Amino acid sequence: MARQTSHQVAPAAPQKSKPRDPVASGTRDAAVNRAAGHNYFLLDKFEAGVALHGTEVKSIREGSANLKDAYGIIKDGEAFLLNAHIGPYSHGSSANHESLRTRKLLLHQEEIRKLLSKTQQKGFTLIPTRLYFRNGRVKCELAVAKGKQDWDKRETERRREADKEARAAIARNRGK
Repeated sequence: MARQTSHQVAPAAPQKSKPRDPVASGTRDAAVNRAAGHNYFLLDKFEAGVALHGTEVKSIREGSANLKDAYGIIKDGEAFLLNAHIGPYSHGSSANHESLRTRKLLLHQEEIRKLLSKTQQKGFTLIPTRLYFRNGRVKCELAVAKGKQDWDKRETERRREADKEARAAIARNRGK
């Protein structure tokens, strides 16, 4: 004869999965070069893949990438990213990556030709503006840039302040 128990077993509650990191899911940038907009006129922008080691990708997901002093070059028909700092992976072993190594940028030949023709003009260079994830792959946004002089920076700041004051005046008038 079957034995009866006095307690009931509750149905298993659905497991709530932990929300994915915004950097890893691609909803937030992994690294942004904020100084680029201040120091350069950013003209054309290109999206390039980056050839990375596994520990570099994990480190970027942790948020330890810095593009402040980075720049791009085109050499022998290939594009490279120089001085981009990707810190060592926190759980890495002795096989961890070098933080300032030269990384290859993955672009189509037609894009490389366009970039080469634009950067051969005097005063133009390639500046990485941000690193981000798209479909699980690290992408780098490159901008063809022309350096700003000090007076250009002051003029940009004046224009930004004037726009800010105009928006504030409009907001005050709407409130009345």
